[in-house]
Amino acid sequence: QVQVVESGGGLVQPGGSLRLSCATSGSIFNLSAMAWYRQAPGKQREWLATITTGGVTTYPSSLEGRFTIGRDNAKNTVWLQMNSLKPDDTAIYYCRSNYPPGYWGQGTQVTVSS
Repeated sequence: QVQVVESGGGLVQPGGSLRLSCATSGSIFNLSAMAWYRQAPGKQREWLATITTGGVTTYPSSLEGRFTIGRDNAKNTVWLQMNSLKPDDTAIYYCRSNYPPGYWGQGTQVTVSS
C-alpha cells in the first residue's frame, strides 16, 4: 500500500520561513513526479510546485519565487521550502505522488499569523 505522509507544518510569523517534508513509500518514489498543493478554508485546492524524477521543477507564477521544491531520492522524501510567508499562505498543505493513479497525503496545517 502506498503511503504519502507530510510533516513540518505549524505556526509561523509573517515574513518567516517553514520547510515541509513528505515521505513516500519507497516502491514508487523513484518512479514518481511529486507535487505540493494547498487548500485554504473556503477555497479550491491550489497547485504549488512539481518536481520530476529527474529534478526538473515547475511553479505557478503567482508564488513569486517564494517557494522551492526539492527531493532526496535516497531518503524517498520531497520537501517544500517556503520563505517570506504571508497570512494568505495559511492553509492545509498536501503532498501528492503523481504515480498513477495519484496518491495524496493527509495534509499538514500551516498557519501564518502574528
